[in-house]
Amino acid sequence: MTRAAVFDVDGTLADTNHLHVVAWWEAFRQAGHHVPTHAVHRAVGLGAEDLVENLLGPDRDRSGDAALSAAHKTLYGTYSDRLPALPDAGRLLKTLAARGWTVVLATSAGGSELAALRRAVDADEVITAIAGAEDTEEGKPAPDPVRHALDLAGAPADRSVFVGDTVWDMKAGTRAGVTCVGLLCGGIPRADLTGAGASAVYADPADLLARLDGSPLGGDGT
Repeated sequence: MTRAAVFDVDGTLADTNHLHVVAWWEAFRQAGHHVPTHAVHRAVGLGAEDLVENLLGPDRDRSGDAALSAAHKTLYGTYSDRLPALPDAGRLLKTLAARGWTVVLATSAGGSELAALRRAVDADEVITAIAGAEDTEEGKPAPDPVRHALDLAGAPADRSVFVGDTVWDMKAGTRAGVTCVGLLCGGIPRADLTGAGASAVYADPADLLARLDGSPLGGDGT
């Protein structure tokens, strides 16, 4: 029976969370909103619409939302030619595929941004499918992105693992019924990840790879 290893990308496979923080902070500043960077960091991992909702609240003037998202996209795009993969991110995916896991991505990134992330991670040959932001009505922390990734993989939730770096990832995976693994490389504290549903927490992809056999992703995936 197919077993899926589902991965978030930003902050999990690529060291990009703080780039998003800076880009969103500047987008908010340009629009006249004073949002502290620590608050932006906590919201990273949400889709753009939900991130703005989380930081500015439901009573805001929504007419500026599209401009905020566009500004973030433009500012973040200045980094697209040099996005850094996290240590051993590509090796981790390739090792899992070699052990019989079906590797799928579940990410709110899309278009040129996702293409740049995939170039950075450099493991396209083992990525079976991608559940992108445009594929579901609701993004994380709703379970939809993870469930869609499982559908693409043809794998049941009880034989699958979702790896992410944010509270939103852990909540989405838990609601989808999969085992959740948290990584600290996105900057979210261990206690927050475990409190949101992570069954195990590792420093980064390299740490998970080094301790793979004893992790929820141990075994040959058969």
